[in-house]
Amino acid sequence: MWDGHYYDFGARRLAAGLGYSDDVMVGGEARWHPWCHYPVGYSGFLALVYVVFGAGPKVAVIANAVVGATLPALTFLLGERALGYARGLVAGLLIAASPELIAYSALLMTEPLSSLAPIASALAIVALPRRPLLAAVVAGALAGLGVLVRPQAILCVPLLGLLTVELTNLRVTWRRAVGTAAIATAAALLVVAPWTARNCRVMDGCAFVSTNAGWNLAIGASPRATGRFDTLRASDGCPVVTGQVQQDRCWAGVGMRQIRANPSRWLALVPKKLSHTFDHASFAMGYLGVSDPARFDEPTKDQGRRWLGRAHALSLVLATLGAVAWSRRHPRATRASLGLALAACAWVLTRDEPRPLWWLAVLAPTLPWLAWPSTRPALARYVGACVLAVCATHAVFFGEDRYHVFVTPLFALLAACAGVTARRSPARP
Repeated sequence: MWDGHYYDFGARRLAAGLGYSDDVMVGGEARWHPWCHYPVGYSGFLALVYVVFGAGPKVAVIANAVVGATLPALTFLLGERALGYARGLVAGLLIAASPELIAYSALLMTEPLSSLAPIASALAIVALPRRPLLAAVVAGALAGLGVLVRPQAILCVPLLGLLTVELTNLRVTWRRAVGTAAIATAAALLVVAPWTARNCRVMDGCAFVSTNAGWNLAIGASPRATGRFDTLRASDGCPVVTGQVQQDRCWAGVGMRQIRANPSRWLALVPKKLSHTFDHASFAMGYLGVSDPARFDEPTKDQGRRWLGRAHALSLVLATLGAVAWSRRHPRATRASLGLALAACAWVLTRDEPRPLWWLAVLAPTLPWLAWPSTRPALARYVGACVLAVCATHAVFFGEDRYHVFVTPLFALLAACAGVTARRSPARP
């Protein structure tokens, strides 16, 4: 059964005042049972909508459509503040026209909502340049809400400090960057802390947000691991568990033992994990087929996958070209970066499907850091670092193509950076 069912189930329980829970049968009697295997953020968002407008799939889809409309607007505002009106408009239009994000708006999935967090938190930083303390607190709070939707997003929170690094006085701005990162991270942790305290109180142990990290680690390190999701069985190492936290810790131990036993095999799976994350754009069509089999039959889904895949490939190509580190002080580095980007894009696009797009997903966020310090605007460095953090996350665990939706707006912002140097960035107060 697809994940959307569980998000909707959790939202209905929350809206009914039953907490994030399910019922278990004990001696023929249903008993309330706390739950936190899935992150609570998306179900909590839907629960608020259900309380106001009533529960139901149509209500949830409309709420997702509102989120989907908000995402290009915030992407435009961030790009406009950091890069100028025209480039912000380019970034916003790329997201507004993204077929994949449009498809996910019709699904009860976390992707559109989770991708708001790195955009909204970055916008808080660049929109309040003269009030850095307030900006860091607001950015951290917004990022903390995003962590409740996607726990791995915590890795992007300290990177907010990169938005404050200017080339005029690196010594001063790096101190400010560290301060911004620390304050934003503290604010994010404060937002998450009540939920962590709840888990410590009602679960069988403490869990930061959810209890699937150990499970995911074991999936990515299992002897039969393929680089993508696979259902674990009790015979894989955790035959007896007493609760969700204990189960997660058990699977984390299993995963670590597998990695220590055969680290070379685990490392060899990294390209496959990144391939499953970035080479395809098919999950949305699969989920639409589950929700409406009559309308989304196999030929329709195949055609949809092809269109989504082409749009995704185009977004990565544009991001790679836009991320080239232009520098008048280092023309050789600029030419080398541009040549590398063009060669990589040509090589990827001439491959047969499925294309190895993950190479571009790693190269594009790396390019803004070449020829430092005279490289790209601060926004490009922040965006690149966030994408690399996502790549690292799925290199450790496993990959599925729906996970790249989180960084789709970031790729649009990289594309909008084409031709801009850090010194020429038209950022405004």
